[in-house]
Amino acid sequence: MTKYVYDFAEGGRRLTDLLGGKGGNLAEMAGLGLPVPPGFTITTDACRAYLRTGREPYGLADEIGLHLERLERQAGRRLGDPADPLLVSVRSGAKFSMPGMMETILNVGLTDATVAGLAARAGDERFAWDCYRRLVQMFGRTVRDVPAGAFEPAADGADAAALRALTGQHLRAFREHTGDDFPQDPREQLDQAVRAVFGSWNAERAVLYRRQEHIPADLGTAVNVVAMVFGNLGADSGTGVAFTRDPATGERGVYGDYLANAQGEDVVAGIRNTMPLQDLEGRDKASYDELMAIMTKLEEHYKDLCDIEFTIERGKLWMLQTRVGKRTAAAAFVIATHLADEGVIDLDEALTRVSGAQLAQLMFPAFDLSRGPRCIATGIAAAPGAAVGAAVFDARRAAERAATGTPVILVRRETNPDDLPGMIAAQGILTSRGGKTSHAAVVARGMGKTCVCGADELDVDLHKGQFNVDGHVVSEGDVISIDGTTGRVYLGEVPVQPSAVVQYFEGALAPESDPLLRAVDRLLTHADRRRRLAVRANADTARDAARARRFGAQGIGLCRTEHMFLGERRALVERLILARTAEQRDAALTELLPLQRADFTEIFRAMAGLPVTVRLIDPPLHEFLPPLEDLAVKVARAEERGEDPGHDRELLDAVHRMHEENPMLGLRGVRLGLVIPGLFAMQVRAIAEAAVAVRGAHAEIMVPLVGAVQELEAVRDEAQRLLREIGVVARIGTMIEVPRAALTAGDIARAADFFSFGTNDLTQMGWGFSRDDVEGAFFTRYLELGIFGVSPFESIDRDGVGRLIRIAVDEGRAARPGLRIGVCGEHGGDPASIRFFHEVGLDYVSCSPFRVPVARLEAGRCAVTAAGSDTR
Repeated sequence: MTKYVYDFAEGGRRLTDLLGGKGGNLAEMAGLGLPVPPGFTITTDACRAYLRTGREPYGLADEIGLHLERLERQAGRRLGDPADPLLVSVRSGAKFSMPGMMETILNVGLTDATVAGLAARAGDERFAWDCYRRLVQMFGRTVRDVPAGAFEPAADGADAAALRALTGQHLRAFREHTGDDFPQDPREQLDQAVRAVFGSWNAERAVLYRRQEHIPADLGTAVNVVAMVFGNLGADSGTGVAFTRDPATGERGVYGDYLANAQGEDVVAGIRNTMPLQDLEGRDKASYDELMAIMTKLEEHYKDLCDIEFTIERGKLWMLQTRVGKRTAAAAFVIATHLADEGVIDLDEALTRVSGAQLAQLMFPAFDLSRGPRCIATGIAAAPGAAVGAAVFDARRAAERAATGTPVILVRRETNPDDLPGMIAAQGILTSRGGKTSHAAVVARGMGKTCVCGADELDVDLHKGQFNVDGHVVSEGDVISIDGTTGRVYLGEVPVQPSAVVQYFEGALAPESDPLLRAVDRLLTHADRRRRLAVRANADTARDAARARRFGAQGIGLCRTEHMFLGERRALVERLILARTAEQRDAALTELLPLQRADFTEIFRAMAGLPVTVRLIDPPLHEFLPPLEDLAVKVARAEERGEDPGHDRELLDAVHRMHEENPMLGLRGVRLGLVIPGLFAMQVRAIAEAAVAVRGAHAEIMVPLVGAVQELEAVRDEAQRLLREIGVVARIGTMIEVPRAALTAGDIARAADFFSFGTNDLTQMGWGFSRDDVEGAFFTRYLELGIFGVSPFESIDRDGVGRLIRIAVDEGRAARPGLRIGVCGEHGGDPASIRFFHEVGLDYVSCSPFRVPVARLEAGRCAVTAAGSDTR
């Protein structure tokens, strides 16, 4: 029979698949002998069974009953006892942290019959009625969908009589909205609360968060039932959240928030401004010292930054949660290297603690403050970055405005889980309340969003859609800028400049100048030592090639020659297209030759002996001509005026002649080179002559859009003849971007010195998608429906396009052992795709210059992870 419930003594973090992160870590702390309230965890298996059938799985109710009896014995109190009632919290806890996205119900077990017993035990009638009104409000909203606005808020300083009256109002509101009385059976409260937490796995905000964070939808959540401890019992009680290191910078120290006489939800909700954790030492030194010792023990045990929730009940410290804490990208790098320096982990492990996505965040621009922008407020720097946008005060409107292309900053007093759509859509988040542990801060850090919290100088009026600061009113639509690194809020648009990390890659800053730069330099150096995949760049100019080298590229994996036909050279392309005779065509190609040769010469010099893979012209030639509609209108207007359209008429005739309904599947790539005599020969000659001119040049020639080996053979034969004539040795290979090429890779490999996957076209043709059309047309809906977890143009489709790649790699190398294979589509810079390319055995990835460091880091992480798997 399936076991659905585990006491804390039975679990541990090794069981997080079953117990979720919260339950596994509570059990882990209990096993370490830390002060954890007694409790038990209902597994994710039970949740999945409930979500499948709509009913609790057989035997769950009895298991809960047995574990509840054990909990009552441990606590020395009984659920529903009118004299000394046990109260419990019912909290969600998925495998992966989803802060605030699912439900929590506190004070379960309070009823009309037990509230007096709680008051007597606590010696505080006000406290008891405060707990009861919180339960009715939480239970009503969470379990029975009573609108939050149906419950009046508690007045500051309300006494026991006022809170008793308010609880009565809450009970009446519950009855009015549900048609039922508030349940007076504590076990019924518990059972309904458990089912509500199960159901919250599929709440709209939870689904949206999972989609944003790529968390699988079929995991389900565990439910933790824990004896209540109370931080709202007076000045000697309180609740807080702490970090073993600064989650924003990674530096060691005492970081966190504490709120006296409060329950935990008050801290993370950000509804009250907290005091710094350091101030706890002056209020309750014994609890502070014990907390510091526990934090040290937890970090030593987890070997990482820990995020801790705790409550102090009349001088007694209780640990309510720990987890490996969410952190900014900068903190991730600093913490990883600090832990390595401290001997807690080695550099291989440190490399696995950061990611390419985090490094990409660090390369985002920062504000340029040289012009002295007006700072109107300063809050808590909760999540770094520079964000500029129109102030919007409602999450729904923020999402709507962002959907029109308007950058927005979501401004709230504090955020709550219902604000998630607006938080995702916004460039940044600004709140007037809360700290580094508030909902806004935690979620923003997890998503890599810029966030400033606790800017209490702002008087935010959500109804009017404005905030007032120092007499200045900022209304919805006004542009503001927020700096999540300093916590400053600026009026208007502040210009941006390259980040310090980009300046380091450019050679403008030394790594010794900053802890973050030292960490990035050290981990990238280690990644370079460990990686198997080489990293090249997609670069079409000498300037891009030089930047790629500065960023660590080991060559050029894609030099697109069509970009060399733009600008002033369009006139030569027009002459080539309009040529009526071989002589006219050859004359145009002869003029293009020295221009192409000069381009290649500059690129070869910039790369100084590193390989440069030049792709012969790929797009259809008519893309270099004016659009058909524009030309037609121009010619028609000239004729209306009685003028001779002359050259424009010739161009229009050529465009009509070459027009294709679907040019991406038409006369382009190798087909164009075979149909227009001399075009590819001119390019090959330009490459060869440039290689002769640059000592040590390492040229590779890539033929695009090959679908049959005969196409490649025809181009290869002529190219080899020209290379021999000029006296240059160069590899000749092909892009694998047509599905048929992947499926016949064994044949093609016999004529190719190398393969390079063009994953943009391979995805387009593999899915039957027009990349230019589908992303705006229906991808958003496909993401909402879960058909995609992420766009296949952003991250490689492992099951479909990935299978084509696997076939081509296996069959290509079977036919030609040692065949060198890379990838040069945009997926070459995507961290998740790089992991796939490492797995299938590619030799290199190629990406834009700015993504080269990301690819280097991710390739190193792949090698370390694979080595770790091999030794286990």
